[in-house]
Amino acid sequence: MTGSTPPAAASANGSATALRERAPTGSDGLPAARHSRGARFLLLLSVFLCAACGLVYELALTALGSYLIGNSVLQTSVVISVMVFAMGVGSLAAKPLRRRPVGAFALVEGVLALVGGLSVLVLYAAFAWLRLYTPAMIVVAMVVGLLIGAEIPLLMTLLQRIRRQEAGSAVADMFAVDYIGALVGGLCFPLLLLPTFGQLKGALVVGAVNAVAGVIVVVFIFRRQTRRRVQLGLLAFVTAVLGVLGTAYAFADDLEVTARQQMYRDPIVHAETTPYQEIVVTRSTSFTGAADMRLFLNGDLQFSSVDEYRYHESLVHPALAGPRGNVLIMGGGDGLALREVLRYDDVREVTLVELDPAMTRLARDFGPLRELNGGALDDPRVEVVNADAFNWLRDARRTYDAVVIDFPDPDTAALAKLYSVEFYHLLGQVLTPRSRVMVQSGSPFFAPKTFWSITKTVETAGYATAQFQVDVPSFGNWGFVLAAPRTTAPPPLRLAPDAPRLRYLDDAVLKAAAVFPVDRRRQDVRPSTLMDPAVLEYVLNEWENY
Repeated sequence: MTGSTPPAAASANGSATALRERAPTGSDGLPAARHSRGARFLLLLSVFLCAACGLVYELALTALGSYLIGNSVLQTSVVISVMVFAMGVGSLAAKPLRRRPVGAFALVEGVLALVGGLSVLVLYAAFAWLRLYTPAMIVVAMVVGLLIGAEIPLLMTLLQRIRRQEAGSAVADMFAVDYIGALVGGLCFPLLLLPTFGQLKGALVVGAVNAVAGVIVVVFIFRRQTRRRVQLGLLAFVTAVLGVLGTAYAFADDLEVTARQQMYRDPIVHAETTPYQEIVVTRSTSFTGAADMRLFLNGDLQFSSVDEYRYHESLVHPALAGPRGNVLIMGGGDGLALREVLRYDDVREVTLVELDPAMTRLARDFGPLRELNGGALDDPRVEVVNADAFNWLRDARRTYDAVVIDFPDPDTAALAKLYSVEFYHLLGQVLTPRSRVMVQSGSPFFAPKTFWSITKTVETAGYATAQFQVDVPSFGNWGFVLAAPRTTAPPPLRLAPDAPRLRYLDDAVLKAAAVFPVDRRRQDVRPSTLMDPAVLEYVLNEWENY
């Protein structure tokens, strides 16, 4: 019959068609080359490394913002929101690149390694010299997010080129490895990268790993499918990226010192970044020869040696006007409050709870600070505990006659929990009916809502309170709350009859300090709780203008 096909030919044609239909092709429509199982493993290893690097970039940006700007909740929210949005845009933008996925992926990884690796250094410089941290952070987060978003479509295309899979199965494999990599990156950042390299160098090291991940894909997996000229060009590009990152690594310490010094008036004599904070000590000598040593945590002044005695005498001695055999100090890792406590011979034991071991180590070993605190941390009556104060209180069993609370201002969520009703409830478990508690409470002048919110928080937890304010020239006006548990009568503001001779405080000064001017008297504010950290809201709003 005209136009008919013989059965044998039809069978042969059908078999050929079936073979063509079963032939593996990439998701871009191109035939997939034959690869060994090792190639698939290497590609999934690249997925793992890329995911780990991407999460480290995200964590590095949030940590840097928390150190430099404070308000960790806002910094984290902005970085994550911008990056996730940019990742979506990047995924869409990567669609045209799927036609040449090998070269496109290598370029994306090279640019991501360069931008991500240099991100912390660039933002630190923007903060120190240009005072444009937030706009620069948003731009960097956007670019990093775009590049991370472009990775997944390209990697999916490459994975399908190695071995054709049903879409759901391929997505499952890809995201399983991606999420495992994110887990490892998230754990490595605080546990390995920060302690070993610090923020600047840690980001540069991760950038180098990111660049190498792109090289693995190009050189070891798809070299037979990529033109020699393209391979050499990509390798030259990645080598240049590694060269830039290596050069930045070599000069990172000098750049960090220069940028950091730009932010401080006086010469820096000690600086370190810990998993918890950035510690900076400056020291200058005036024409009269009087040294002024200053301690900064995350850029915030903690004390000046010229007038710190005003602050620490006010913080400690009114709290020790009652029983004081067993004293608890929370915060105060510099040892200056401890110095004042140890001036009483009848103090038998002092427990100092300080989160950051680097701070207590500095107080012991850094000569100028050790001289200022009189070697207080080495006194045999002192036990130093490096722990989170909130969690430590949950397990504390002994009681204390007097408690001195010397935490930094509650300008982060982590610090705000130490100014919460729940915290003072926990504190009540280690107090006796005659115990006295002193809380540093910020500035009644610069941040009155913060000050009165702390007062109301302590009262809401069941304490009676008395407030007073003093003048510390390096700080300005500063306030304290003296509290007593299980009573409705405010604790008397006085010094002990056997108090040592003080340089600033006496009963007359203390009596006058309890009088607040009309414009700074008690305000109607909310107490602060874990679920409603009102004090964080107040402190951020009030201090932003100063």
